[in-house]
Amino acid sequence: MKNIIYFLGSLFIAIAAAFLIHNWLSEYNDPGYVLIGFGHWSLETSVVVFSVAQVISFFILYVFFRLFGVLLRLPAKLKRKGKNIKFNRSQEALISGLVDSAEGNWEQAEKILIKHASNSGAPLLHYLTAARAAQSRGAIEKRDEYLRIATEKSGDTDLAVGLTQAELHLSSNQFDLALETLTKLQSINSGHASVLKLLHSTYQKVGDWEGLRKLIPSLHQNKILMEAEVKLLESETFSSLLKQAADQGDVLEIQELWQSIPEHIQSVQGISTIYFAAMIEAKAGAKVEQDIVNAIIKNWDETLLVLYANVQTDDFLKQLQTAEQWLAIHSGSAVLLRILGKISIKCLQMEKAEQYLSKSIGIEPTVAAFQLLGDVLTEKGDANKASDCYRKGLELASSEIVNRVEGISE
Repeated sequence: MKNIIYFLGSLFIAIAAAFLIHNWLSEYNDPGYVLIGFGHWSLETSVVVFSVAQVISFFILYVFFRLFGVLLRLPAKLKRKGKNIKFNRSQEALISGLVDSAEGNWEQAEKILIKHASNSGAPLLHYLTAARAAQSRGAIEKRDEYLRIATEKSGDTDLAVGLTQAELHLSSNQFDLALETLTKLQSINSGHASVLKLLHSTYQKVGDWEGLRKLIPSLHQNKILMEAEVKLLESETFSSLLKQAADQGDVLEIQELWQSIPEHIQSVQGISTIYFAAMIEAKAGAKVEQDIVNAIIKNWDETLLVLYANVQTDDFLKQLQTAEQWLAIHSGSAVLLRILGKISIKCLQMEKAEQYLSKSIGIEPTVAAFQLLGDVLTEKGDANKASDCYRKGLELASSEIVNRVEGISE
């Protein structure tokens, strides 16, 4: 349309110029003539005709060169127009693919996204969305192919591609691959929130508590988790590390780990209990005996009482005297009376043990108390009463199991 306007405008100007020149020269009786010679040829004409011919010739040449320029630019223009058409189609395909993916039409989304990816201004979005769609429909090989292409186009350092890879590997339980990718991304940007969140999630899923332990400072420093969440994660992490150390049975490892735990975590209820239990299980209970006593005095805990009764000590009598001091305040504690009976057995004070265990059962019958009392009565030679204790203990254990099963079934 623009070219047509230019053409008509030029034609109008040329005609107007020729008309004005013709009228102007016609006013003279003898406007003159023009003679052009070329070899044996010559051309003679009036000035009027020559001037009008000049104007018309200029117009024709102008139109010719204008048209010639248009023809020269035409291939590039058509190519550019074709690219624009393909680009617009790719953008429409991206939107359509995202909609199909959101609606669960995985195969259709994947097909349309890949078809137009090469012409898109954002090919990574096509390949990454197609990779998600492929995984959603179970096409893992296709997913990996799209991720590979995305990596080739963006490079190994692209966070968007790496994060998508890690998310897809994590969601398909390919934890080793997820960790490999996330570790690489962390080396590129150690404080990236999404990288740290995915590392946190991956370490928890695989139970890599040592990895979490090293990650906690970054989570805290970069404010990925709230203060309360960090403390909860620290408690869970160090509890699990203590349990792992307990399984190894290495006393030095347990102690070094305990010393590395921040004081505010050591004071969390239950953490010290795990440490004490680990030391007792590693046959090093004597090293934490006084710590257990101090913990019980500071905060009465019947779980710690049970641990105290299992400490491997060289002086059971002193242990018994220490525990008996707590009777003045906690005389109604069935657990305290039971552990007093247990320690009394170790001190070979069977009469005292029988008294403590009988009082414990009177307050709260337990399988452990019946078992211990049966052992005491057996040692005293009272087989009938001992058998009766064992029987009651078995009945109580059976009843507890039945109640537990019923609770699960409900």
